[in-house]
Amino acid sequence: MDQQLKRKHTWGTGARFIASLFLTLLVAACGGGPGSTTSTQTPTHAPAVTVNVPQQDTPTPTTTSLVAWPSFNGGGARSGVNTSEHIISRGNVGQLTRLWQQTLPDVADSSLVEQPDINTAGGTRTLLFVTTKSGSLLALDAATGQTVWRRDSSGPKITNSSPALDPSGRFVYSYGLDGKVHRYAVGSGAEVTGSGWPATMTLMTQDEKGGTAINISNGYFYMGIGGYVGDAGHYQGHVVAVNLTTGRTTVFNTLCATVRQLLNNVPTAPNYCAALRSAVWSRAGAVIDPVTGNVFIATGNGPFDANTGGHDYGDSVLELSPDLSRLIDTYTPNNYMQLDAQDADLGSASPALLPRQNGSRTPYLAVQAGKDVKLRLLNRQNLSGRGGPNHVGGEVQAVDLPQGCAVLTQPAVWNDPAGMTWVFVANDCGFSAFKVVTSNGVSRLQLVYQNKVKGSSPFIANGVLFVQGNQVLYALAPTTGTILWSSALRSAGGSIGELHWQSPLIVNGHVYAVDMNGHITAYGFK
Repeated sequence: MDQQLKRKHTWGTGARFIASLFLTLLVAACGGGPGSTTSTQTPTHAPAVTVNVPQQDTPTPTTTSLVAWPSFNGGGARSGVNTSEHIISRGNVGQLTRLWQQTLPDVADSSLVEQPDINTAGGTRTLLFVTTKSGSLLALDAATGQTVWRRDSSGPKITNSSPALDPSGRFVYSYGLDGKVHRYAVGSGAEVTGSGWPATMTLMTQDEKGGTAINISNGYFYMGIGGYVGDAGHYQGHVVAVNLTTGRTTVFNTLCATVRQLLNNVPTAPNYCAALRSAVWSRAGAVIDPVTGNVFIATGNGPFDANTGGHDYGDSVLELSPDLSRLIDTYTPNNYMQLDAQDADLGSASPALLPRQNGSRTPYLAVQAGKDVKLRLLNRQNLSGRGGPNHVGGEVQAVDLPQGCAVLTQPAVWNDPAGMTWVFVANDCGFSAFKVVTSNGVSRLQLVYQNKVKGSSPFIANGVLFVQGNQVLYALAPTTGTILWSSALRSAGGSIGELHWQSPLIVNGHVYAVDMNGHITAYGFK
């Protein structure tokens, strides 16, 4: 179930710190990250953690051109790694300080994207784009945080979607509360219509929500659709693809999957489906296999009967062709009925796609995190281990997440300089780091460390791992978990607000974060 969440958010107080003469700084870890979906909790202060401030290097200006960040976690496979960042480093991250903070017209419960060198009425600017809960797309000056232009939409309820930039750099796409994705000129905000735009994502805006981040790859636009808090109303999860050249739209419904158009709630209509739920609601939504171009999604709690000849895919991982016309393979855990009964969605995260594992009999793997506090290692070339779709079980490995509690965030996947693959998972209860170890052709997840750094989807830039927590941003050494910097430090110049689905953006020597207090904050070097 896509939850806002069922429990009331009673976040903890902000982090505190104490400086010592030896530059060892104690930071009280944050209260809560993206809220747990299982019960009402009273946040408690985590044990104090040590910030190890390394010897600082002087930040050096880059001679390369600025890079764009087109979608949540980079788009495509959503690895959460910015390989183009060369300004912020482990040697100077401790010098980050707040450059500005602005108040937005509404909370942005999503993530930012950035496009440099845009011609606007006020000159050439680097712009940040973010979609607010009330369905407004904001274009913000990355140098000041001031609004350059704004486009509003109308409709019921809210969205937690993140926008995406067109590969051409000319357009930005944003989900509106009218159930459509709109295309705007990046410099002026003028809506560009025709050729399939605006593209309809749902016919049932009262019951279905565009809450996932938009993805663009393969020449297609992709977006997942689910329901609102409480699993109420007549909704079915689905993913929509729009061909960026032709504007042609294709749909895959996770329930009544043989119906290949948007569903509605009129029982006599040919596009009606009586089955309910099975949302596509994770932060990353659709992720794209960099090897095959195929689309992977994971679904939330709902009916599953595909193993007995049906067409319902609750609590499953699905592999689809790039245009969504073919269901290629599926994975459904053996305990799918229990997951459904307990509201323990398998699809609270999207599959985290791993790079090729040399020497492995299953070289192309994915990690599926869920609300049942498990990580499942899957073979992307044979999801169920039995060949073909609609089989149950067959994961390569299942691991209990050591910090406990549901994963409502997207894991980050990183190859260290030695070529070792790491998987990082943050949630309400803490942080854990795994290596992918291969021995005798068998690949396994191996826990390396865990700590009490609670937060949202991790982000890695130039060998520094960033986590947005409640009222605090952290920078960590990825191979040890050592905290290198915190926005709660006095030298950081001020911290951020409360957290729900937000996660930070690190690009072109800056760290940007939006929060539940309606702020956007930028850190960099002065």
